[in-house]
Amino acid sequence: MAIKSTNDLFALKGKIEKEKFELSKKTQVIVYQGTCGYASGAKGVLDTLNTELHERNLKDIVVLEHSCMGCCYIEPYISVTEPDGISTLYGYLTAEKVTQIVETHLMGGEIVQDYMVDINTPFFSRQKKRITKLLGKIDPFKIEDYIFYDGYQGLSKTLEMKQVDVIEKIKRSGLRGRGGAGFSTGVKWNFAYNTDSNQKYMVCNADEGDPGAYMNRAELEGNPHAVLEGMAIGGYAIGANKGYIYVRAEYPLAVDILNEAIFQAREYGLLGKGILGTSFDFDIEIFLGSGAFVCGEETALLASLEQKRGNPRPRPPFPAVEGLFGKPTVINNVGTLANLPLIMCKGAEWWSSIGSETTKGTKVFSLTGQIARTGLIEVPMGISLNEVVFDLGGGIAGGKKFKAVQLGGPSGGCVPAEHLDIPIDYESLQDIGCIMGSGAMVVLDQDACMVDTARFFLEFDADESCGQCLPCRRGLPLMIEILKRISEGNGEIKDLETLEDIATFMQKTSLCALGQTAASPTLSTIRHFRKEYEAHIIEKKCPAGVCKDLFHYEVDEELCNGCHLCALKCPEEAITGGKKEPHYIDQDKCIKCGNCYHACKFDAVLIK
Repeated sequence: MAIKSTNDLFALKGKIEKEKFELSKKTQVIVYQGTCGYASGAKGVLDTLNTELHERNLKDIVVLEHSCMGCCYIEPYISVTEPDGISTLYGYLTAEKVTQIVETHLMGGEIVQDYMVDINTPFFSRQKKRITKLLGKIDPFKIEDYIFYDGYQGLSKTLEMKQVDVIEKIKRSGLRGRGGAGFSTGVKWNFAYNTDSNQKYMVCNADEGDPGAYMNRAELEGNPHAVLEGMAIGGYAIGANKGYIYVRAEYPLAVDILNEAIFQAREYGLLGKGILGTSFDFDIEIFLGSGAFVCGEETALLASLEQKRGNPRPRPPFPAVEGLFGKPTVINNVGTLANLPLIMCKGAEWWSSIGSETTKGTKVFSLTGQIARTGLIEVPMGISLNEVVFDLGGGIAGGKKFKAVQLGGPSGGCVPAEHLDIPIDYESLQDIGCIMGSGAMVVLDQDACMVDTARFFLEFDADESCGQCLPCRRGLPLMIEILKRISEGNGEIKDLETLEDIATFMQKTSLCALGQTAASPTLSTIRHFRKEYEAHIIEKKCPAGVCKDLFHYEVDEELCNGCHLCALKCPEEAITGGKKEPHYIDQDKCIKCGNCYHACKFDAVLIK
């Protein structure tokens, strides 16, 4: 059924509401199945659940398959919602636990307390869900679920306005790009709108490549139509009739969901010719990226879309003026686009009512690393890092000490404990030499070596660099060589000044953002953890016990009770000693794998 007007859209929503009402009279079990859920065993949970319900002839129970709603630390998980609206969330599931839930809860009416997840923790209560509100709440393969929650109402209101008024509304909201740079979305659109051309393009940048980042994947897997609607809104505003979603081929589930979403949107007439009975035409194609990190840079992305090598080009001209195939092109991140239907539907003032003075709205982060509660979180701009790490995230896993938060991936920096109370917004983070980036937030504990961390990101960027310009092509290997010397105990204090000089040169002269920001993790670690660098250089010691050339393992004879567990874990048979006798590590054989250190239950293995 093609939707040919706003009235048709409302009529369809009314029909869907009746169907949802009938469904609500039954017990519903939702199995959450994003990519992370599949990796944790959600498919086995679903199969067991369906088998148990079939064998017990429980036909009145409805099983729904939704995406992950962000609480990755409890996966795999399900929820049970009764006809009276009471819902129970179960986590850390196995096939055996599912069987017990069917027997005790679905048949016996009694909640299984041992598997129930407490939703009153800050991870759930402190979030401000807007663009993630529907993740896990709708079936991403069904456009009707999105329409039920006012989907495409924002587009409907957009098509009733003049293009300049739409752009002005986006400007008034204060929306800034959620891909990293934080540039005003409305201003970018205005450039494209004011450029005369017979063809313009909207491009969604879903080439998420930062280590630890999976916000875009989760958003596409959980609510693809928000992005499609956002692209259509942008297309109308700038005068484009064609859109491309540049998405990583490594996201197969997201790609499948997007393909189905585009097909359904076309079937309903929400993409294609004469959308909602107007003269506005707009359609979308998917383009699969091959995993090149540099293609996250917008000009390299456009080159790839043109079937060329994904190399950045000098700017200006900027893509909004001369982009894809030489035509005006607006490139927006997944998170930016997903906010547009909310702004157009609920208003710029509503959208900007939360956030900081300079950075309005909310931001989605992937919270990973040595944190108790990993997952996808959406919080108001201006919230402190301390609140995120220790309230929402539950603090450091395993009771260890906090060391830093790595923000912004290879282009970002490390924030130490003394800056944890800083508000999360673009300007505040820049003041301490960091950036928000796309939203990857990796928490590091006491076992992280900052020299090794800096080296990891430099090596990542060196592998991903296009090698087109000299500063990046030569600067990165030089910095890696210096960090390698430091980690081996052969560094000198003057090396720190050399690193800073090379980094400054790269920032000023590299062609694209990859080279300009590649040294940021190194600069931030030197700035905030200089004593750790000096320990490597002066004391020839790695305080975290990571750099293998600067430490060794020893057994404390007084603490060792001869349990022999460390010897059993040693792959090189470097540990000797009889049962119930102190053990000894042969340093010539030891490869410093750390198995003995982690295996010892008596803290008898020491790092020296």
